[in-house]
Amino acid sequence: MTFGSPFPKGRVAFFMTTNFNKFNEIRPVLAEYKVATAFLRIKTTEIQNDDIENVAKAKSIEAAKNYNLPIMVEDAGIFIENLNGFPGPYSSYVYRTLGTKGILKLMKDIDKRNAYFRSVIAFYDPEINLLKCFHGKIEGRISWEERGHLGFGFDPIFEPLKSNNTFAEMTMPEKNKCSHRTEALRKFAIWYVSSFSR
Repeated sequence: MTFGSPFPKGRVAFFMTTNFNKFNEIRPVLAEYKVATAFLRIKTTEIQNDDIENVAKAKSIEAAKNYNLPIMVEDAGIFIENLNGFPGPYSSYVYRTLGTKGILKLMKDIDKRNAYFRSVIAFYDPEINLLKCFHGKIEGRISWEERGHLGFGFDPIFEPLKSNNTFAEMTMPEKNKCSHRTEALRKFAIWYVSSFSR
């Protein structure tokens, strides 16, 4: 495949992740815009930073330069208001070490359970040194217990506003109608297709 400025011939988005669940979520959303998704399982340096945008940027730039491909990366975090935004940009590490049960334990005596998910998609094309970021956010609350067996990560304990279900109780199409990831993806897809079509 030949790459030109600014995008590959053919609407293909190269998505880098080690989380196949994320790939399964983004693929149908991008398909709505007639953008195919190529899965790249690449490990990059996991920088420690208080802003998930900086984390996503660093990953996309490193991967794109190493493989000489235009690459998109998504980084997300759950921010709990009464825990001062914890775990935020460290959500992946906290999930691996504490899990959903650990978060519920921290929240045991807290009645105000407001939380939100943030998503940042970073796209970098090394050929033309182009870096773009797209943001998504959904407000919600931490449930009192784990519910549901779908989704991944903190989905069993996050209830989006105007819903009585956690993300883990929603089918993928249901979650994709309202998720932080979908919001960021749609912004990316609109920009990507528009730029490709010039």
